[in-house]
Amino acid sequence: MDIDTLQKAELHVHLEGSVRPETLRELAPALSLEEIVARYRYEDFMGFLMAFKWVNQYLRAPRDFALITRRLLEEFEAQNVVQAEVNISAGVMLMRRLPVEEIFAAIAEEASRSRVRVRFIFDAVRQFGLDHVQDTARVAVKLKHLGVIAFGIGGDELNGPAGQFREVFRYAADNGLRLAPHAGETDGPASVWAALECGAERIGHGFRSIEDPLLVKHLRDHDIPLEICLTSNVCTGAVRSLREHPFRRLFDAGVPIILNSDDPAMFHTTLVREYKIAMREFGLGEDQIRHLADNSLRYAFDRPLANHTL
Repeated sequence: MDIDTLQKAELHVHLEGSVRPETLRELAPALSLEEIVARYRYEDFMGFLMAFKWVNQYLRAPRDFALITRRLLEEFEAQNVVQAEVNISAGVMLMRRLPVEEIFAAIAEEASRSRVRVRFIFDAVRQFGLDHVQDTARVAVKLKHLGVIAFGIGGDELNGPAGQFREVFRYAADNGLRLAPHAGETDGPASVWAALECGAERIGHGFRSIEDPLLVKHLRDHDIPLEICLTSNVCTGAVRSLREHPFRRLFDAGVPIILNSDDPAMFHTTLVREYKIAMREFGLGEDQIRHLADNSLRYAFDRPLANHTL
């Protein structure tokens, strides 16, 4: 089976986490490739967040973000990714006092040149608090006309429970944005339930839903997909190994699954590689792989809105 030529979508990928070491050297020639590669190594989730922060300091001007967008979409075209919903760390930009509107205009312009159909998810950093998340949502709404289709929160689940942002999610939804928060990655099923109560239509990661049979049934019965990122979960220490990842159990239980690369450069992976892992490590056959690819297109947010109320 030629996974490279299989039509698919990437629905959980972070632009700033897609910066390959070679691309970062283009932006910061004073850095050695060895130093960059060393910085892309870490042992746990907090280590990953620090590495992500380190990369971000070299992304300053609109042209920097345009370049990394171009490189990511070139990778997608090579993998026959026909549609992408790219997470933008708009909350981090606000925190750094960067010109978010100018930067995003450059990102959107670069995306318009690609053969990939691109939409964007603006991501807030949950542990930075309510005001920060609200400010990020306002910017997301303001820039809808440039292709922002959804709003989400990432970062440290334990220090930023979704429930405290319920009104922010309502504001985003009332203003036409779809909702795709991270949950159930470093915290358990209660985090996923809280995201659902806030109106989440897709769950970023969500693999710890397996710990609650009632939640697994709810996700299946209400057709709520999990954006599963296999390599990411091992690299951050969220699971100890692929062997222990509950991906296959969730799949067999009928939970809608979408495979994704998350931060492909920082996790040394690609979307095609994630599909190959699903075949090799979890025993999925060709029909099941095609089903996952179909899911990636079916659950894109430019599809008709589904009713995912509790």
